[in-house]
Amino acid sequence: MFARVTTVAFEGIEPRAVDVQVQISSGMPAFTIVGLPDKAVAESRERVRGALNAIGLALPPKRITVNLAPADLPKEGSHYDLPIALGVMASAGAIAPDAIEGHCVLGELALDGSIAAIAGALPAAVGANAMDKGLICPGPCGPEAAWAAADMPILAPADLLQLINHFKGVQTLRRPEPNLEPEDESMPDLADIKGQETAKRALEVAAAGGHHFLMVGPPGSGKSMLAKRLPSILPPLEPAEMLEVSMIRSLAGDLAGGRIGRNRPFRAPHHSASMAALVGGGTRPRPGEVALAHLGVLFLDELPEFNPQVLDALRQPLESGETVIARANHRITYPSRVQLVAAMNPCRCGHAGEPGHVCRQGHACAARYQARISGPLLDRIDLQIEVPAVSATDLVLPRASEGSTEVRERVAAARAIQTARYRGLGLPHVRTNAEADGDVLETAATPDAQGLGLLRDAARTLSLSARGYHRTLRVARTLADLDGAETVSRIHIAEALSYRGEALRRTKVAA
Repeated sequence: MFARVTTVAFEGIEPRAVDVQVQISSGMPAFTIVGLPDKAVAESRERVRGALNAIGLALPPKRITVNLAPADLPKEGSHYDLPIALGVMASAGAIAPDAIEGHCVLGELALDGSIAAIAGALPAAVGANAMDKGLICPGPCGPEAAWAAADMPILAPADLLQLINHFKGVQTLRRPEPNLEPEDESMPDLADIKGQETAKRALEVAAAGGHHFLMVGPPGSGKSMLAKRLPSILPPLEPAEMLEVSMIRSLAGDLAGGRIGRNRPFRAPHHSASMAALVGGGTRPRPGEVALAHLGVLFLDELPEFNPQVLDALRQPLESGETVIARANHRITYPSRVQLVAAMNPCRCGHAGEPGHVCRQGHACAARYQARISGPLLDRIDLQIEVPAVSATDLVLPRASEGSTEVRERVAAARAIQTARYRGLGLPHVRTNAEADGDVLETAATPDAQGLGLLRDAARTLSLSARGYHRTLRVARTLADLDGAETVSRIHIAEALSYRGEALRRTKVAA
């Protein structure tokens, strides 16, 4: 008596087929699971036993062996319960083996026979569709799995008895309908910000080109308010981007009700976050905040308060757009194309360089505080601006007439120009100027003669690295796109250079 069921193991967001082989043979009664199972998988036998007892089926008093192939691939998680249970039932003759032959199966069993939700239903459905199979998953996961393909067979039972009745023809399970999050109309509006016109201009530039953005200013100057309004001026996710973002959220168990949405992610971890929490990893590798912010915003408030080693771990994801977690026996990659937005005080007491204030800790306070952020990380941040304290004059001003809606239209127009440009260059995967490589910039962002002269002089004066040189070109190209200009001119280079970290240099000198 032998049966086999297909399920998946996850390597990052990539599903890998796993063959669940069940054999019932003569011998002393035993239930053994082999094939590098972790603790959760090894405990499946008790959940399977309890679920079968709940629906009136008892395990045969024989030797039951479950092999999870390939045997050298680690198996983690509770989603192996349902395929093991169906394999045991098919091997014992309780259901027909051909009923489950064309399906990929995953789900966690409760002792009463109900099927609990699991993480990763959407990437599993995408993998099953690639294998030309249907999917059997828990009822709560059906709406997200339905996004994989419109014509893909999907069964999403609430419990084991429903699934058996469907196989016997007593009950018919309908294909679940895709579920979409409602549009978030409560996002904070840019019109709420009074004053800070320079910061709002830099925020628009950052949104238009997907550039990393650092704000330096005293407490209460509005840095966090500005950052939280960035999603309101970003264009919504395209359908392909929605699928990318939702697959990561599904793997993290973050898709409430199986709903996927068009709003870009906004993640704001606390500065006490560990490296595994921010970048990903752990005993069972999970996506970190940088992966969960894929195609969205990663906001790091109080930047110098983060552990310097944790911050430096962001350097590779920010440069390559992916996070690689290496283990002795496997290697996991998560997409991590994020827009980093960071905020910080100029020093620990918060007022270095501010007129009328004297730093309580002396002249070295700002330099010591800012030294917690490495130079290579700062070099990856395209826009670095000073956000001064808001005056009482600004606070009594009426609400700004231009809000997020108007700015979002300009940002969307600039991004449309960038998408068309890079698609014309044969680079459909490049969505914004921030993603363009140095050799592409030679074609797309070559400044005119006056602009090139200014950039050369500035590179010598400011000692720009090669990365800093190219990042200045990227910002200048975005400024030209916002103006609708074909050529990057001197004025665009000048404004881009004004965002290259003068705020940090001034506060250090003033302290």
